[in-house]
Amino acid sequence: MWRRPVSGQHGRVTEDMTWFWMTGPELLAVSGAVALVLVRWLPPGARRATAGAGGGAVLVGGTLAALTGGLRWQVAPVFAAAVLVAPFAVVPLLPRRTGREPRRARWWLAAPASAACLVLVAAGPAAAWAFPVPAFPRPTGPYAVGTRVVEWTDGQRPEPATADPGDRRTVVVQFWYPAEPAPGAGRARYLGRTAEESRTVADALADYAGLPGLLLDGPTRARTWSVPDAAVAAGGGRFPVVLFSPGLGGVRGQNTAWAEELASHGYVVAGLDHPYDSAAVVLADGRTVRTRVSSTGDRAEDERRAVGWTEVRAADLGFVLGRLQRIGRGQDADPLAGRLDTERVAAAGHSLGGAAALLAARRNEGFAAVIDLDGAPHDAAPQPLHRPLLALTQEIGPQTDPDYLPALDKVLDLDTTNAYRLTVPGTAHLTFTDAPLYLPPIPALVGTRDRIGGPRLTATASLAFLDGVLRGLPGDPATALAPLGGLTVHRAGGAG
Repeated sequence: MWRRPVSGQHGRVTEDMTWFWMTGPELLAVSGAVALVLVRWLPPGARRATAGAGGGAVLVGGTLAALTGGLRWQVAPVFAAAVLVAPFAVVPLLPRRTGREPRRARWWLAAPASAACLVLVAAGPAAAWAFPVPAFPRPTGPYAVGTRVVEWTDGQRPEPATADPGDRRTVVVQFWYPAEPAPGAGRARYLGRTAEESRTVADALADYAGLPGLLLDGPTRARTWSVPDAAVAAGGGRFPVVLFSPGLGGVRGQNTAWAEELASHGYVVAGLDHPYDSAAVVLADGRTVRTRVSSTGDRAEDERRAVGWTEVRAADLGFVLGRLQRIGRGQDADPLAGRLDTERVAAAGHSLGGAAALLAARRNEGFAAVIDLDGAPHDAAPQPLHRPLLALTQEIGPQTDPDYLPALDKVLDLDTTNAYRLTVPGTAHLTFTDAPLYLPPIPALVGTRDRIGGPRLTATASLAFLDGVLRGLPGDPATALAPLGGLTVHRAGGAG
C-alpha cells in the first residue's frame, strides 16, 4: 500500500494508509459500495449480512471522510453507485407479507447493471489517483523548514499594469528558510496562507489552464513540510539566497517541493508573486489581483509581449534583491536580519521566470548565479551574462519550439563562466514544478517519471550547482544527474 501525509486537525501532518491515493474512510466507503453490488450474486445465506455490512461501511466511511477532511468530488461516483444499487441489494431481502422471499432481478438484467455500478465505483479510486491531494516529498537536508509571507511595495516604480499614476508596484514574497525543529507544529498550507487563499489561487490556476476548478481541489487540501513563522535555525551562520520567479500565469508556491529541499540544505528561498501576471495574488488589504497576461496565437506579437513581461519580472527580482540586501545587513527589522548572505545570491525561475532570472542577473551585479528551469530567453539584446548558469530543459520532441534550444544556447555561448544545459530525458515542461504531484501522469503534461521524480531531480541538479558555485563545494550537476542517463551537457565555449 501507498503511504502519504494527509491533513489532520489543526494542520498537523499524520500518516494514513492509502491505496490509489485514498484515505482510510474513503476506502471503507469503496469496499461497502462493492459489497452492495455483489449482494445479488452471493449465496442466499450471505446476502443479508453482506448488504448490512456494505451499507454500514458506506455510511460510516462517508461520515468519517466528511468529518476528517471533507468529502472530495473524486468519491462522488462511489456514493452514486451505492445509492443506485442499494434498493436492488436490500429490497429483495425484505420478506413479503406472504412470508415468501421476493424475486430478484433476472440475471441478464442484473449482470450489466452490476458491471456498470462496479465501473462507477472504480471511477472513484481512478479519479483520486489522477487528481490526488499532493504528497510532498520529505526534505532530505539537516534543517527543518520554516515559511512566511511578506508584501513589499516599490515606492520608486509605478505599477505598469494600471493607469493610476499613484499606484506603486507591489510584490508578494514567500520565504522558505532553515528553521528550528518544531515537533507537533501545524504545517503550512499549499498555495496560500489560509484555506480561502488556497482555494482562490487553485481556482485561478485552473481557470488560466482552461480546467474546471474542481480538478485542482487536491492542492487546496495539501499540507507541506514547512512550519509557518518557525524560528530561524540558530546555527549555520549566514545562508545563501535563491530568488525564484514562477512561470507565466504561475504562482510563488508552484515549486514548493524544490524550495523546501533547498531550504533544508541551508538555503533561503524567496518565491515571488508578480501581480497582474501570476494567476492570482491575494494582497494584505484583501484584494485579489488576477492575471492580465495572455497569448494571442501570433508568434511575433506573443514574443513582443513576453519581452515586456520579462522586463517587469526582472525589475521585481532586482527590487526584492535590494530589500534582501538591507535585511542581510540588519538595516530592516526582520526575523532573517543578519542571517542572509547577500554576497551569495542566485536568481532562478521556471519558464518565463527563467527568462526573467537571466535578465535580472545580467542587470544586477548582486546576483552571483542563475538557474533557468526550462525557460526560453526573452532578451531583446542578449549580452554576456558573466555568471555561472544552470539551464534544465525538457526532453526535446516534435512539439518543442524549434527555436527554443538555439536561443538558449546563444545565451550560453555568450557566457564567460561555467554554464550547463542539461536536457533531461523523460521530462516535460511541468516536470520542473510541483505539477507531477497532483496532475495525471500524462507524459506530454508532466513527463514519464513518477510523481516525486520531477521535483527530486530538479532539486538534485540545483543543489549540486548551487553548492559548487555559491559554497565552493565539490560537485557538478552533470555528475549528480549521471544516473538518469542520456543527459545532454552544454558548457560555454563549446566544451562538454
